[in-house]
Amino acid sequence: MLDRRIRTLGLALGATLATAPVHAGAVLDYVGTHVWSEPQASFGGFSAIQISPDGTGFHALTDRAHLYWGRVERDPQGLVRGMAVAGRAHLKDSEGTPLPPGYIGDSEGIALDAEGRILVSFEGLDRVARYDDPDAAATPLPRPPKLPGMGINSGLEALAIDADGLMVAVPERSGNEATPFTVLAFDGEWTEYATIRRDPRWLAVGADFGPDGWLYLLERDFRGILGFSSRIRRMQLTPGVLQEDQILLETRSLQYDNLEGISVWHDGTGIRITMISDDNFLFLQRTEIVEYRLRDTDLQARQN
Repeated sequence: MLDRRIRTLGLALGATLATAPVHAGAVLDYVGTHVWSEPQASFGGFSAIQISPDGTGFHALTDRAHLYWGRVERDPQGLVRGMAVAGRAHLKDSEGTPLPPGYIGDSEGIALDAEGRILVSFEGLDRVARYDDPDAAATPLPRPPKLPGMGINSGLEALAIDADGLMVAVPERSGNEATPFTVLAFDGEWTEYATIRRDPRWLAVGADFGPDGWLYLLERDFRGILGFSSRIRRMQLTPGVLQEDQILLETRSLQYDNLEGISVWHDGTGIRITMISDDNFLFLQRTEIVEYRLRDTDLQARQN
């Protein structure tokens, strides 16, 4: 009961608990939170989300190889009021057999390419598979290289595709807290594309390229009985070099549940960020859809 009261207080405080560096160049303004539930046994454990470019559609991926998709129901102010499920599928291997949970079926990242095909990253047996249709057999991509820090529960966690079709994957961990994350890129073959500074305790759990071309990275810090904290960074990613690296948001413990998935899109007014939480299939946790809107403080300063 005490834990629930503390978490409720954190939610009520909302954006007042979020912080961003003074010189980040942009900040995130809290938009809203929607708690999503469905009766299916496969519902829960969401590790990734992809919102359509107009904000009306979604694909949401669980860490047990189940995919949900449908329509985001919004009120006239653009706040999420419901997630209308149009379909769900149990992802399959290359032979057409449904993937079991655990080592083989630990699906963590999702991205849609320009043709609408679904790319999914898996940890445990680290790999990326393409699905031309949610019910189709997987088309496996060449296996990525094994990097220091990658293990059964710390493999290819984040997946994103840029406007030119370049796909990048970021493992959850690096070799140690002092070692940068390695960004792997796939363009016919895997390469070690760039490195990202790793700060102690923070782990990479989700990524997406925004319509502005920046790579947005969602990070998580688990603080035991104090719950989860989340952080959003954005960076200009070029081969071998990060031109900029800005921390846009850092939440306090218990402000949200275990945020693991991130999608960045344009809502007609500006860039919006949608995140989804992993409830670990535990009744004490819940699936949250959390949204923020980007405010470019550098642009505002130039205009003034």
